[in-house]
Amino acid sequence: MKTFAPSFFTRTAGRRPAPGHSSPGAGQVTEFNRLILPHLDGAYNLARYLTRDAVLAEDIVQDAMVRAFRAFGQFRGGSARGWLFAIVRNCCRTAQSSAAGGVALVIHESGLSEEAATRLSDQPDPGPTPEEEVLRRADVDRVRSAIEAIPEPFREAIVLRELEDLSYAEIAEVTGVPIGTVMSRLARGRAMLAKELLPAGRPGDEQSRSVK
Repeated sequence: MKTFAPSFFTRTAGRRPAPGHSSPGAGQVTEFNRLILPHLDGAYNLARYLTRDAVLAEDIVQDAMVRAFRAFGQFRGGSARGWLFAIVRNCCRTAQSSAAGGVALVIHESGLSEEAATRLSDQPDPGPTPEEEVLRRADVDRVRSAIEAIPEPFREAIVLRELEDLSYAEIAEVTGVPIGTVMSRLARGRAMLAKELLPAGRPGDEQSRSVK
């Protein structure tokens, strides 16, 4: 995982703002460093998995952090991590759309009803599923390769939930989809990963894991 220096934004003594631009106050810089910078590595992690390009991910995170800093005055509380990740996601979409000439991948999917999703999201998380056990036991490189191989909506949900530990509500806010869709994407994404990571030729392995 890429690690960025914590001093991404600092105030430089004696530097004057350019004509027509106001200099951010010391309080805003301090708050940005306190609330946003701790999530810099997570932002890179998200960009890296969404683009599957380490170099492009670095450029995207740089762009996203500049945008976040400029828009920080509009942040009204809530999940700072989710707010930053939404900006990173938008930057990824812009970069990918430009690279693909505006062609977007559309995957048809169905989610839980909002009523059912609300009932489930209000319940405590259940114990690990067989799919989650597979993820925990597999080595890092295999998991990374498997995550990168699945379609983007499911890859995005897996990264935000399993790697960055966002709540269902936070993922829904970042991705702009209902919680029911988030939960559906997670379920399908985990099943895809389990299929990739389970040992070949052992179709009953998943069932055996569920009863251990």
